[in-house]
Amino acid sequence: MLQLVQTLGLPFLACITMGSILGYFGTHVLKREVIFVDIALAQVASVGAIAGHLVFEAHHNSFLSYGCSLSAVFIVAGFYALARKLIVQISLEAVIGITYAVAAAAALFLVGTAPGGHIHVQKILSGSLLWTSRRDVVLAVLFFSAVGFCFYLVRKPLTSISNNYQQAPDRGIRLVFWDFIFYLLLGVVITLSVQMGGVVVVFAYLIIPATISAIFTSRPGVKLIIILAAIGLASVTGLLFAYCLDFSIGPMIALMLGAELVTAAVLGRFCLSHRQ
Repeated sequence: MLQLVQTLGLPFLACITMGSILGYFGTHVLKREVIFVDIALAQVASVGAIAGHLVFEAHHNSFLSYGCSLSAVFIVAGFYALARKLIVQISLEAVIGITYAVAAAAALFLVGTAPGGHIHVQKILSGSLLWTSRRDVVLAVLFFSAVGFCFYLVRKPLTSISNNYQQAPDRGIRLVFWDFIFYLLLGVVITLSVQMGGVVVVFAYLIIPATISAIFTSRPGVKLIIILAAIGLASVTGLLFAYCLDFSIGPMIALMLGAELVTAAVLGRFCLSHRQ
């Protein structure tokens, strides 16, 4: 038992810290109907990290690697903020999908030119949660706390836009500016999360717990409780299964979240039919 705690203790703390803030952001992502913004920003962050590895020889999880990822995310956050206003021919979700495809192609191109690039990409996809250090956890707590505090300060315009995007201009809200702030804050969270957990688990943490909560309630407080419970359960079971089966932690947690979503959908359907 002691060895189990020593091995999985820090990865569990990283999962809870990362999953909690991603789960909260997920409620806004669902309301804004930009479901794939997470995986697109994660792919852009990975391109920045691979480029940093190629150009500056930045190692995985180094501050230089974070800086390269954040620079790429900063540019794309500004693009997304302008896209909804300037590109009217197609939906923002389509623009995000195109961004993901281009970023994925860029990542594959850079991998082919970077020495040891395939190893770097493997870490980006599946993460390195098993090797989480105290430094990683402390850094995550500091970064995510700072982002959470910033979001709290500007929660009113961001929440107002998420709840009703079309009516936001009528209330005097500057959509481009606040959209940029939202995508930038989300991008900062995703950049650090991808370095720790990988693209797969980050996307799962962002979307699935928020979707599970939406099945059962529309009350923000209750949603948050359900999100935290889903994240905690999937993190514990995913870590234990990965440890016992000698499997990658990130994909296993994503599988557990998927199983929770299926269970929640069945329970939600049963409760709805029972009320009728």
